[in-house]
Amino acid sequence: MQVPVESAFRHCEPSGEIRSEVAKQVRRLEKFSPRVTSCRVVVAGPETRRRRGGLFEVELRIAMPERNDIVVDTLHGDAPQHEHALVAIRDAFDAAVRQVEDLAREMRDQGKEHVGTDRGRVTKFLAGEDYGFIESADGREIYFHRNAVTDGALDRLKVGSEVAFVEEAGEKGAQASTVRLIGKHRPA
Repeated sequence: MQVPVESAFRHCEPSGEIRSEVAKQVRRLEKFSPRVTSCRVVVAGPETRRRRGGLFEVELRIAMPERNDIVVDTLHGDAPQHEHALVAIRDAFDAAVRQVEDLAREMRDQGKEHVGTDRGRVTKFLAGEDYGFIESADGREIYFHRNAVTDGALDRLKVGSEVAFVEEAGEKGAQASTVRLIGKHRPA
């Protein structure tokens, strides 16, 4: 983390155990994403004492690169387990970890080049030979092997079946790395 963790406590005196739990959860958060640049933790104790006690609220503000900040604000309503500060802290950091994981996944996916699928029709299928050919929309002939057919659709393939496929360069020319049966032949 580039900036030291900032902790604030309202309506409660932080015990060593509470401070230790916050530090432990911050370290755990950093393991999930070393890209966390700063973290602000606010633990708010119950404002007034009721017979059964009040609930702790925890607010986290986590700064990530590219202005992708994460905010967790736990307003737990009637969650009786949040009468205990440690439980409220753990639950807030659990929610933060889920959001950090989602953000990391989203950032990874933005960098991926999405492979487009093409459509075509099966023009030749030699079941005994375990391969066939697809005519692409632009009229080219694309080879496919039974291992490229997804969803167990090999038995339903026949000449004329409409398919979606991912084309790649093979040893002897264009081939389909994935073939998916589409249209009326697809199982429900």
